[in-house]
Amino acid sequence: MAKDASFDVVSQVDMQEVDNAINQTNKEISQRYDFKNSKSKVELEGEDLKVLGDDDFKIKSVIDILQSKLVKRKVSIKNLEYGKVEDATQGMARQLIKIKQGIETDIAKKMVKDIKETKIKVQAQIMDDKVRVSGKKKDDLQAIMNLLKENDYDLELQFINYR
Repeated sequence: MAKDASFDVVSQVDMQEVDNAINQTNKEISQRYDFKNSKSKVELEGEDLKVLGDDDFKIKSVIDILQSKLVKRKVSIKNLEYGKVEDATQGMARQLIKIKQGIETDIAKKMVKDIKETKIKVQAQIMDDKVRVSGKKKDDLQAIMNLLKENDYDLELQFINYR
């Protein structure tokens, strides 16, 4: 009797790597000449990043440094959702960046719809913040993985629990 094979589609961010990237960013800011006498920094608050800078230009520079550090640590910047730049105390500016963890329901529904439109004999179901895909043939599951990689869902997708 053939048993169904399955895998889960998730979108996760390694928070330890994010923390390391923040530390590297803050270190580079403290050493760079263009940030001399600046109070610019990046802080991690739960699942959000808070970028502080002297003005809009400094915030953009800090975010560029942060993004380069995240990419070097293999953390996708697709999972970052940028807030608007706000005024902070002492004439500084701040921007909140939300880190998206998990797959939102509307995106998961779109994935399931895309999978069903292929007419490949697999089942897709939404489970909390992930999508489980199961089927009889592993080749079908590989085809679904390739389909999901090709489509752009504005998230970095990982495929786990492949059985």
